[in-house]
Amino acid sequence: MENVTLNNGLVMPLVGYGVFRVPEGNDLAEAVKTAIKKGYRSIDTAQVYRNEESVGRGIRTAIEEGLVTREELFVTSKVWNAGLPYEETLAAYESSLEKLGLEYLDLYLVHWPGIDDNYMNVYKALEKIYEDGRVRSIGVSNFHVHHLENLLKKATVIPVINQIEFHPHLTQEEVRAYCKEKGIQVEAWSPLMNGALLEEALIQELASKYSKTPAQIVLRYDVQHEVVTIPKTMIPARMSENLNVFDFALTEKEMSQLDALHDGLRCGPDPEKFNFK
Repeated sequence: MENVTLNNGLVMPLVGYGVFRVPEGNDLAEAVKTAIKKGYRSIDTAQVYRNEESVGRGIRTAIEEGLVTREELFVTSKVWNAGLPYEETLAAYESSLEKLGLEYLDLYLVHWPGIDDNYMNVYKALEKIYEDGRVRSIGVSNFHVHHLENLLKKATVIPVINQIEFHPHLTQEEVRAYCKEKGIQVEAWSPLMNGALLEEALIQELASKYSKTPAQIVLRYDVQHEVVTIPKTMIPARMSENLNVFDFALTEKEMSQLDALHDGLRCGPDPEKFNFK
């Protein structure tokens, strides 16, 4: 299975192309076009990455060159909700569309909950954008169970996605179980821990066994946990490798061994402490 169906019926690729920490510029625009040429149909960016213009240029060039149609792509961005009021959230969406040069997004996320629950007005604005048919789906990122419980008490549109840090060192079992119960798809950001996971002895051992790269083992782990994953690379050969994770399967024992690496180690901020400063 190379796609998942979200709770509103929208189909999303299980493996997408991430651009976190890639600066604006021609290199990124070319990388996005190359990723699409390699077969990626899901592209993930965010307002705070400050690279939406280059991402959009790469997407539009790929469309203009006939590599793909806009309808075949699944494009995600996120609003940096540092205490944003409702009207400014609406404006932030329009700004992202303008920078990307697109008429709509397939998914728009609240990037972080924040420590003072300021996400409700932001999410209400996302609901308005969705209800107006300006975006195909909406969701959240970095939400823990208590954030989701609070959101669902007041929301009229259930998030389709919760994008979180997820990898063998941070398995997020409680969040994943809650999301599964509520029909919210989990998506992993920085699935390779910025490359740190590739040095793990167990992962290298499994890579040797299956004649795969360590990255492919980790991404296969995500896929078998039914987690959407968005690895980042600027190297065309690795783009191809990262997509090629559907021709083998890890055993239940191997999945359990990878789960056992969990020690709570993060490569990003803790949502319970992150306050946009």
